[in-house]
Amino acid sequence: MATAGENQSLYDRIAALRETLTDKLAPQLIQNPQLADALTQQIESMVSQLVAAQTQTPAPPDGGLAELIGLGNEAAANISATRLPEGVQDYDEQVSSERILAVADLYYLYQHEKLGVFRAVKKLQELFNAGAVRLSTGDGAYGLYRFDRRSLLRYTEKDRMQAYRRVLGYTTIKPAPSAKPNTQFHTLFTHFINNVADFWRDKRISDVIRERAFDPSFGSIATIRRSGLDLRNNLKWASYGHVNVLRIEVLQLLEEAFKILGADDIRKLFGADNAWDVVEEVMLRYFNENVDASQRHRMAVAGRSTIRWLAQKYLLNTSRAEFEALLREIADVAEEWLTSAETLGIAYRGHTQKVVTLDPRQNGHNGYNGHQRSRKLRGVEQI
Repeated sequence: MATAGENQSLYDRIAALRETLTDKLAPQLIQNPQLADALTQQIESMVSQLVAAQTQTPAPPDGGLAELIGLGNEAAANISATRLPEGVQDYDEQVSSERILAVADLYYLYQHEKLGVFRAVKKLQELFNAGAVRLSTGDGAYGLYRFDRRSLLRYTEKDRMQAYRRVLGYTTIKPAPSAKPNTQFHTLFTHFINNVADFWRDKRISDVIRERAFDPSFGSIATIRRSGLDLRNNLKWASYGHVNVLRIEVLQLLEEAFKILGADDIRKLFGADNAWDVVEEVMLRYFNENVDASQRHRMAVAGRSTIRWLAQKYLLNTSRAEFEALLREIADVAEEWLTSAETLGIAYRGHTQKVVTLDPRQNGHNGYNGHQRSRKLRGVEQI
């Protein structure tokens, strides 16, 4: 373990090395900004290796207290000779990718739940059982008959709403016993997407006005990394429990619902071209709701892609060029989500008002009985 004097000497020498390299390589650094990034990484790697080697030295039984206060034969002659611990273990930024991927699917499912896919199927089933629609022996009719025959084996609608509430902070239903709603998710998620979108928007502008159009040194990746880590750590604590198996089951249920909605006899009943047209027609005709299917579905796809990106180790990459290359995967995805959310009034771009505070009382799902009411707060539809 290093002493206080050795620690001070190490960082003084590192600082001198930085100054010397910067002074000698100044012309090259101006012409090639990536060189500065490479030098910084090399120096940080050297420091990390030295610190790791120092921490391998076993500490004295008293932790160095005797030499610090001047007791016994090992008493330090001066303060520089005392033992100086480097610090505690860094916060663990590693998160199980399986749990984050499960949250990504849950977000995808919530947006389709908000669209009213399951409500539309239930309404058709109600009309079919009452003989109020001209359905009899087609694939859609048979699918409606079978849709809830396994309901006792599935998670209930209440279970789904409680999961959305606990993991994403959405819906207004009371969480399950011992569970707490994740009220920070929407703010952190919107903040991260805004940072990604701002970075690439500024990057595209720089590509136009600068000579070195593909220089990766423009823009700060620190804000993206920090906001991404904040979001991922938030999901780390919200993704325990039955989320993994629930999303598998509900994805299977969603697939079954779309097979019914896209069946020929169901589509002919409403003069629809596809399952999405059926959903919009049912929600408008029987619930008097415009569900904004295009925007919601795009938010579902883009949001799931963004959270899936967070499930990987990309955020821990300290190389600017590599990080930027990896971030490019969600550059357009972030813009698509933000544009759709801005259309619905649940997120804003820019520096003045980026996030719409989530108000669960205005969140569409009022309880688990499946009834949505379109409410507005100061003219802005909530999540």
